[in-house]
Amino acid sequence: MAATEERRGRDGGDSQAEPSRTDRPSFESDTRGYQYFPERFKRNDERGSWYETLFTSQGKCESMLQVALQNPIAKVLLEALKETGCPMVKERHFSCEECTRKVAGGFDSETCQLVLCKNVISNQSLMNRVVNHELIHAYDHCRGQVDWFGSMDHLACSEIRAANLSGECSFFNELSRLNFGFKKHHQACARRHALRSVMAVRQVSWVEVKSSIDRVLQRCLNDLEPFGCIPSTKCRADHALRTLQNRTRYYANL
Repeated sequence: MAATEERRGRDGGDSQAEPSRTDRPSFESDTRGYQYFPERFKRNDERGSWYETLFTSQGKCESMLQVALQNPIAKVLLEALKETGCPMVKERHFSCEECTRKVAGGFDSETCQLVLCKNVISNQSLMNRVVNHELIHAYDHCRGQVDWFGSMDHLACSEIRAANLSGECSFFNELSRLNFGFKKHHQACARRHALRSVMAVRQVSWVEVKSSIDRVLQRCLNDLEPFGCIPSTKCRADHALRTLQNRTRYYANL
């Protein structure tokens, strides 16, 4: 599972039926990241009541999710997923759950769901970044044969792209973290976040993760799909959305 580390991480999506949770390894023995998402192992009848959904962190999470899906970067990704044949339905593909404090969200490639950690995501800005991050994993999963659990390079590449394109490394976010720099600072930020995200969900050495990330770093930084550029401003994201929509209309009229 690919995850946003608690600075914000799991793995991609289509509309297939959800596999049985009992087919997975046990919570205690799992080494693929599911140990940070304990509610993935609960049956539906173990989930909260309608009252908890409306008046607790569940309701707050779902309200913030609704707003996050309207942010410019998310709109581009949702349109691109639809165009690629993997339309995302809020009730099916997004799930607010309790997680450990190590992660803020994740993409579950087995169930094709984005998991949002309702006990960690405390504000709208963080919700926006987590949704954007996990939608990039979903897009990567949809458009290519990503081997999330068998290839460290595949996971590293998607984490680099998610950090590069989700807004995590924007100037204002980096300023709030007191990270300053000019020469290749955005690249260094994406690399740093990718390292943290992979280390958060894989029981492997730091040296192995660093080697994998450095091996694919430049190629994955240059992969700017579906935006065509780093969507560092609302204007750029809006332009990418219009381009996607125009392309969809063009092919529909052929």
